[in-house]
Order: sequence, then C-alpha cells, then structure tokens
Amino acid sequence: MSTIKSAAIFAAICATAGLHAASVATAAPPGSLPFGAYDPEGFYADDGELTIEHVFLPWEDVDLATLIQADAYAQARNRALMITVEPWTWTRNERNTREFLWNGIRQGYYDANMRGVCAVAATLDSPVSVRWGHEMEYDEGQFIWAGWPPEDFISAYRSMIDICRAEAPNLNFVWSPLGLENAAEYYPGDDYVDIVGMSIFGYEPWEIATQGGAKSFEDYLVERYNRLSVFGKPVLVAEVGYSGRAPYVELWENQVRQTRPEMPLLVGSVYFNQQEVYGWPDGFGLPDWRINQRVLP
Repeated sequence: MSTIKSAAIFAAICATAGLHAASVATAAPPGSLPFGAYDPEGFYADDGELTIEHVFLPWEDVDLATLIQADAYAQARNRALMITVEPWTWTRNERNTREFLWNGIRQGYYDANMRGVCAVAATLDSPVSVRWGHEMEYDEGQFIWAGWPPEDFISAYRSMIDICRAEAPNLNFVWSPLGLENAAEYYPGDDYVDIVGMSIFGYEPWEIATQGGAKSFEDYLVERYNRLSVFGKPVLVAEVGYSGRAPYVELWENQVRQTRPEMPLLVGSVYFNQQEVYGWPDGFGLPDWRINQRVLP
C-alpha cells in the first residue's frame, strides 16, 4: 500500500471518529495530537477528547462478543477502535511455547482463530485497526511471539494479515514493534502495514537506577520515531504509560499530546491505563500506569 493511500486511510479514520472535533477540556493530557486509551476501568468513559478506544484480545479462550460490546462503547463515544490481537490465551498455565505457536501458525493450526476474530471485526460499525503480534523484537520473556528470527515472524505476520484481509478487507493493520534498534529487521513490507506503532513506557525509579537519570517522553519518542518513520507510514504511539514523582509525571503529561512539525508522520498517542502485568526489568516489580496511581511519593 502506498504511503499516500495509507496516510489517507488514517485521516479518514480520524475524520470518522471525530478526532479533530472541538470538545470541552477533560482529563486527557494537554495538546491537540489525537489521543486514545486502553482503559478497562473506564476512567476516560466520559472524556470527549478521547478518539481511539484500544482493546486487547487473546485469540484463544475468548468470547468474541466482547468485540461487539467494545464497538458499541466506541460508537457511543465517537471513537475509532484499535484491536490488539495477542496470539495466545490469557490463562497463564495453559499457554503454549513459542515453538508450538510458530509451528501452529506455519501448519495452519491457528488460521481459524484469526479468521474468527476478523470475521467479527468485519461486522463492527467503528473504524477498526488490527494490531497483531506487538513488540516482537523485544525478547525478554513476556511474549511467546517475541524474539523469533525475523524471517519467521514476518512469515507468520503476513499469513495472519492475509487471513484477516480475506474476512475483512476494509480493516487497517498496525505493525507495532517496541521501537528498538532491531525493529526494522521485523518489518513485513509496505503491503502489510497501514500504520506503524511503537510503545513508550517511562518508570522514573528504574531510569534513575539503570539509565543514569530520568528520561522524558520526548527522549524516547525522538529516538523511536527516527527509526520507524523511515518506512513512510503514519506513526502511532500505540501504548504509552508513565509513573514517577509528581514533576516527572507532569513533564510526560505535558509532552505526550504535543504536535511536532518535525515529525509529520506522527498521528496519535494511546495511553495504557492499567497496572503492568509483567515484571519490569532488574527486579522493579509491576509499575502502575493507572491515572490515579502513577504518581509516586
């Protein structure tokens, strides 16, 4: 898909979801960059500034009716819907190994899982983007689809997107690495990507202990945008969270929605309003990104 067509598709999503409509000031961070959230506790339920509703969905042991409910919720709030499809079950003691997942995808074992998700997504009224196999280049043990040889991930990603397109040709697809130096090795090709995502999380205690000092949202954004904008696709911060002392959180809050003329492909930012579910590196536990819990003493 061409860069121009991809950018036009995202612009259409923004227009449909009312991303540029005027609204009263609410809890969204200051700025005019389109903003969304993964918000399972409903903190932003009545926030007219939010324009992207983010949901996570495992493709095993899942009630697909939840997508219909999410669609109704997004429609009622004039939001686009981004669905992150995680290729596993959320029941931890029943998860497969990375080898089983890869072999299953290669042999067609999981085709029905992806087909089922996308068949339902095709019926939704909201503008829908599908994000499959995120943060694939970061192999620290959390995701069984991460750290594969790049050619294996690319093959799996393409096969899943092909299945999804056959069921739902009008969806948009978000290829979404963390944004590390090796991210480009996992790029599946222009025909399989409408939007490039990235993840940015800031945890002040960890940065001070391991990085020589606290970092800003902009520090991470500049580095990762420069890596990912080379593909010429719209760039979305698909997950962002931050926790630290009050000045640290305030700095991030004031940066996360700022438009940046020097980053013409940057199209939005999506907050992860939930506690971390996997241990932070170096024994720093589970940071809490929730709006009312993220400021540390």
